[in-house]
Amino acid sequence: MSEREMRYRPLGRCGTKVSALSLGGWTTYGGSVTDEALVREILHAAFDAGINFFDIADVYARGAAEEVMGRVLADLPRRHLVISTKCFWPMSDDVNDRGLSRKHIMESVEQSLRRIGTDYLDILFCHRYDTETPLDETVRAMEDLVRQGKVLYWGTSEWTGEQLRAAHGLAERYGGYAPQVEQPQYSLMARRKVEEDVQPTTDALGMGLVVWSPLASGLLTGKYDAGIPDDSRLGRIEWLRPKLLTDENLDRVRSMQALAEEAGCSRTQLALAWAAAQPGISSVILGATSVAQLDENLGALDVELTADLAAKLDALFPRSASLD
Repeated sequence: MSEREMRYRPLGRCGTKVSALSLGGWTTYGGSVTDEALVREILHAAFDAGINFFDIADVYARGAAEEVMGRVLADLPRRHLVISTKCFWPMSDDVNDRGLSRKHIMESVEQSLRRIGTDYLDILFCHRYDTETPLDETVRAMEDLVRQGKVLYWGTSEWTGEQLRAAHGLAERYGGYAPQVEQPQYSLMARRKVEEDVQPTTDALGMGLVVWSPLASGLLTGKYDAGIPDDSRLGRIEWLRPKLLTDENLDRVRSMQALAEEAGCSRTQLALAWAAAQPGISSVILGATSVAQLDENLGALDVELTADLAAKLDALFPRSASLD
């Protein structure tokens, strides 16, 4: 691993700070990466590089991501970690083992705490908005978890600006804790929702943003320039391909190579540096299946995103062509 200086940012207006680059478990740990020794090597390397924010979800590999990441994170000092998980998606065929009802939230948290092996979660995300549960039921359940000390902050993932404002309004009415952080998809390929709706709202509400899929499932790395590698994310997840792997998108990514060369970095590093530099971003969540891949991703910390380079990227990946 190369020596680099990690930067830390607050989650909006709260006092807790997270590393500008973080590490997540979606599709990897417990899923495509089942070797616990390798998971330990990657997570320890991330921590040694200054990453303090580790993002999981109950639904990732049906709980296996929480279990394997929890066992590895137990090696590290808990007070130096910011650990998040999520609830919403079905975890079984049971009719109540899903959504954001009070019953499911409370039971889901107990299961996640057990799988991760921790007494509390730094952040619990509502993994989607639940149209079948009254919002005040969800807000009050999250409030109770915070007051019990099982959750320090709660957040949302893929909520709209209107939904965030409604949640804050209810929390203010009850004198309780409002969501502190939103986790949307965001990359050069997916800009419209965040830039036009979510970020203006989170900024006004004092919320942070931690973003997922900053490399558009690997498309922005250039790995699909000449086809789909069998061991790639799009090689494993067929439903992601139709929207991402278009001729127009591939041409944009190939053209990005010249801009990366101009910046003296890889396309991966340039895409991550761009995401981290955008307004309101607290952390950019990485996915890594090897220490070498993690090290390349961390190289984004060395990239200087000049105004000229940012303008060229904006022209190449206009918001009007966004996939979201």
